[in-house]
Amino acid sequence: MDVVGTIFISEDKKILIDKPRKRNTYQMIGGRVEDGETPLEAAIRECHEELGSSAIFESNKLNLIMEFDEIATSDGVTPIHFYVFKYDGLLSGELTLSEEIENFKWYDSSLGVEILSNTLKNEVIPYCLDKEWIN
Repeated sequence: MDVVGTIFISEDKKILIDKPRKRNTYQMIGGRVEDGETPLEAAIRECHEELGSSAIFESNKLNLIMEFDEIATSDGVTPIHFYVFKYDGLLSGELTLSEEIENFKWYDSSLGVEILSNTLKNEVIPYCLDKEWIN
């Protein structure tokens, strides 16, 4: 299964994460690549769905920065191929909670890793820290 996630970084070097109502941990903005979609198209769709209609971003500023394989956190057995995009700009507008999304948080490493999905904890946050994109 192919999955996408998008990294939005604030001016003060924090990464935007969200908490789906059906999960105990925060994750990146993203989800499954649907049939007939490219990973970029899926990332754009998921950003619109999860951030809400009042969030403003330019889809041409999404750039693929990493790919990796892992086992889905949701069931512990499904292999997934993860595409991670980075938004090369600043997100503006307002974030909107929904039936799917319970909360948004601007994350930095001072918050610890207990609240993070395995993808964030094991792959994305260490990568962002190494690149000095986040604190």
